[in-house]
Amino acid sequence: MSQPVTRFNRAIVRRPAASVVDGLRAIDVGAPDFAAVIGEHDAYCAALGDAGVTVDVLEALPEFPDSVFVEDPAMVFTEGAILLKPGAASREGETKMIADDIRSRFDTVLNLGDGYAEGGDVLVTPGAVLIGLSARTDEAGAQSLIDCLAKLGKKGQIFQTPEGVLHFKTDCSLVDEETVLATSRLAGSDAFKSMRVLQTPDGEEAAANALRVNDVVFVGSDFPRTIDMLTDAGYDVIPLPTTEIGKVDAGLSCMSLRWWAD
Repeated sequence: MSQPVTRFNRAIVRRPAASVVDGLRAIDVGAPDFAAVIGEHDAYCAALGDAGVTVDVLEALPEFPDSVFVEDPAMVFTEGAILLKPGAASREGETKMIADDIRSRFDTVLNLGDGYAEGGDVLVTPGAVLIGLSARTDEAGAQSLIDCLAKLGKKGQIFQTPEGVLHFKTDCSLVDEETVLATSRLAGSDAFKSMRVLQTPDGEEAAANALRVNDVVFVGSDFPRTIDMLTDAGYDVIPLPTTEIGKVDAGLSCMSLRWWAD
């Protein structure tokens, strides 16, 4: 029997390198404090463990400032994994650096063909794997990803990420099997027409990248109204610090690769 798409017992994370302070950012609000980033990452790993997930920590890669965001160069499922191609030039080598770690954990590992695709543009839902086109994921990459997903027995669908949004999941996340948390600019998307949508409060759009792990929902601690909204809706919310890592466009989903290992 397959597990719900929000249920995980294994995860891969990568230790932040000191070079993370030079990571990519859409809006420059200053470099993050490295010691604080380490503290935030430690809290994230601890929360995954508390939620029932065994966490494997990969070594830092100083030559790749954004490599802490392991979700972008790969996708993982119970059925197998897909090695992706990040769309930012400075991140192109990250797939090669994580490939052996992926192959050692999965019997089936597929490679993206043409184009570019990053995991931050991919939302796994019970009905389909939603792929958002963006500056980091192009049409060719999205179609190649659909082909790979089909080999794992999964259906992919392509949608357009709103202009000016870094990643599809910058503006949405799955908080249960039937419910999406999304910003106002994405809430009305055709991608969610068969799902219940909870909209982030004005000014807390960055909270849309929450992360459901088993019985809890991780939300950035800087977003109290979103936390209250989800708590009032009956969710067990775990606030996590993301102030510093957020300065380099981080979200909660991008810092781990999660799957259910039978």
